[in-house]
Amino acid sequence: MNTGRGVLALMGSGETSPTMVTLHRELVARLGGDADAVILETPYGFQVNRDDISTRAREYFRRSVGLTTVVAPDARTDGPAGEAPGDGDADRGRDRVRRADWVFSGPGSPSYALDRWHTLRLGEILRERVGRGHGVTVMASAAACTVGFAALPVYEVYKAGHHPTWLMGLDLLGVLGLPVAVIPHYDNTEGGTHDTRFCYLGEPRLAALEHELPDESAVLGIDEHTAVIVDLGTSSVRVWGRGVMTVRRRGAGVLVPGGTTLSLDQLRGLVGGRESGVISPPRRPADDGIGAVHRAVTAAEGGAVTLQEAVAAAESRFDTAQEARDAATMAEVVVELESVIAAWSADMEEDQGGEWARTVLHGMIRRLAGAAGRGLSEPEHTLGRILGPLLGLRRRLRADGAYDLADEVREAVAAGGVRLRDTLEGSEWSWEEEPRDRETNSLPEA
Repeated sequence: MNTGRGVLALMGSGETSPTMVTLHRELVARLGGDADAVILETPYGFQVNRDDISTRAREYFRRSVGLTTVVAPDARTDGPAGEAPGDGDADRGRDRVRRADWVFSGPGSPSYALDRWHTLRLGEILRERVGRGHGVTVMASAAACTVGFAALPVYEVYKAGHHPTWLMGLDLLGVLGLPVAVIPHYDNTEGGTHDTRFCYLGEPRLAALEHELPDESAVLGIDEHTAVIVDLGTSSVRVWGRGVMTVRRRGAGVLVPGGTTLSLDQLRGLVGGRESGVISPPRRPADDGIGAVHRAVTAAEGGAVTLQEAVAAAESRFDTAQEARDAATMAEVVVELESVIAAWSADMEEDQGGEWARTVLHGMIRRLAGAAGRGLSEPEHTLGRILGPLLGLRRRLRADGAYDLADEVREAVAAGGVRLRDTLEGSEWSWEEEPRDRETNSLPEA
């Protein structure tokens, strides 16, 4: 039920993480009512866990976005091994994508997706959707790599060591007059000691590849947990999220920060080199005091954080609470972090730190249990050191016949939760966390 000129949304990463929930809801709200929503499995269709990835994606959109989706499977997996689908199946698949109100595709291999989509002529359908402004089309991560006229074979270069080269992309943005090569994960830092920016390409290889691009073209870089939304009705471009969009020509980049809106003509000028400079970011509101752990679950534009950042913030807060012997806060952090990990569990992308986050959470629980164990045993140790001399004093008072004073000692320790029982051998004591009222033998009222 397309309600007018549509949207093309490109996401740098985090497409099924808490950081993108707000944006997904906004895009789906444009459609109104029950939308015909399709997830394209193709980029990860070769993976043995594709069914699990699809299930997590459908659950994410159902639970977090309120959108019921169907999965358009990678056509090669439908028939016998190695066989292409029949013409009828391919036609039905293309027609479904063409008419769908909402189409989404995400992580996997850009080169595999391009090979399948070129073969099935699905790229033509996606270009036609953009050209006529139909519905919402969301291309993220690996799928975002395919939307330019040139595309990066990420797996082959980074994982297999192939010589860097461009592939022929779908050129969805060419329909809008934007001759670009789109690179998601533009600000990636997973490499630590080695450069994994530019979708794991690194600066030297990107610089070499740039020389192969035509003079009138550019690289369009999209940071992680950042999106570029092209409104096909208003011909406007909005950068959404925590990072920036970079328009790079021959090593020189123009930065368009999150929260910025510019016209499609302005972006064409940046791509063609007719405009230059740094676009100033819009003014953002001051931090509202909400903790990083909570923001990871309720992330909104400009306030999103990654799972790794949320875990680091939680661990720091837990450490501070432990030093302050603040058990309530320690327990609160554990509960919050468990909620954060659950919220990120639907993320389709791999290597997002889920196992590491659970390891940190388990460590917190063990530390909290250790502190609780010490706390439970502490009264016995402390009271044992104090009660020894007091019981000795009471025995001497009783031996001297000072029973009133001996009873006062009993009443004093009873007020602190210590119960005494006199035997022939002496006095025995026990400690109660909730001292009983001495007269009624019942727990005191709250």
